[in-house]
Amino acid sequence: MIEFISLENYYPYYINLCLFIVLATLLHSYVVDINSDKNIKYIRTIGYALCFILVIYMGLRPISGKYFTDMLTYSRHFNHYSYGGEIIGDKDLFFHYFMKFCASFMNVHIFFLTCVVIYIYPMYRISKVYFKKYWFYSFLMLIVSFSFWTYGTNGIRNGLATSIFLLALSFPKKRIVQLIIIFIAILFHKTILLPTLAYIASLVYNKPKVYIAFWVLCIPMSLALGGFWEAMFASLGFGDDRFAGYLTSENSGAFRFDFLFYSSFAVFTGWYFIIKRNFNDKIYSAIFNTYVISNAFWILIIRAGFSNRFAYLSWFLMALVIIYPFLKKAFYKKQHIVIGRVVFLYFLFTYFMFYIYYSK
Repeated sequence: MIEFISLENYYPYYINLCLFIVLATLLHSYVVDINSDKNIKYIRTIGYALCFILVIYMGLRPISGKYFTDMLTYSRHFNHYSYGGEIIGDKDLFFHYFMKFCASFMNVHIFFLTCVVIYIYPMYRISKVYFKKYWFYSFLMLIVSFSFWTYGTNGIRNGLATSIFLLALSFPKKRIVQLIIIFIAILFHKTILLPTLAYIASLVYNKPKVYIAFWVLCIPMSLALGGFWEAMFASLGFGDDRFAGYLTSENSGAFRFDFLFYSSFAVFTGWYFIIKRNFNDKIYSAIFNTYVISNAFWILIIRAGFSNRFAYLSWFLMALVIIYPFLKKAFYKKQHIVIGRVVFLYFLFTYFMFYIYYSK
């Protein structure tokens, strides 16, 4: 366990390490061609080093209820199972059985390390499968995303579920394997039903224009009808009792224009490449449509308590939606520089939110 780094500095060290790598990658994009041996060696070396550092740094973090809120709760459950305790409660049973199984042969610190491996490996695999030797750019985008740290250290079960969903997407030509892995993701967190249904819809009806129009329409519908949508989805019993509790929580707030603005980055990217630049890629269309449908749902319930938990059901795909076209087709004369700028600007939002927005 890493104890020589103070808890209050744990996230700042991570985000500033990301800043260093993002700036180095941006500088590198100005100096060498994307296909040069020097660049391929650079992205391969720094990519594997980053994978290793992240797994160790996040996986062996100290147990804390103040800085990694849910971690303390999970550690108590794990210790209960390590002493032979029975399954706690009747919800989230799969995750509890997973903890109980792990508790039979490992300690709590190795358990959290295992969770981080499960969380990060799908991000590496999907990047490697989709983008081959350029996988580092996609992986970097995923790990500098706004919600990456939170769902790797706090909302652990949700983070595991979405990463397992990404693992399923890394088998685009093996539908049976996809279905099995997605089913496992749902067992970890029932809300994965939303991106699952969105993904199925995108495969059956691949019409990005229609989904974009629906996304835009959801904004005035949410503004006009207020809490109607929260009440409706809660009454339908989507997810579980906890999910319905978030929807009807008294902690509900104002319409999050800031988060809507952030969400629009991916929508605009998909619209630009698919509609304006005629980028015809079935895998990309499916990922983009899944993002748009899931994000549209969040817009309808944007005032709900813990709104970011619902937003994450689409946000975990945002990095892929934005970077995918750049790594698949040459749209610009100096595309490597454009990729470096895209990564930098995408990370800038995460950096801004921590040092300016949340520091107030």
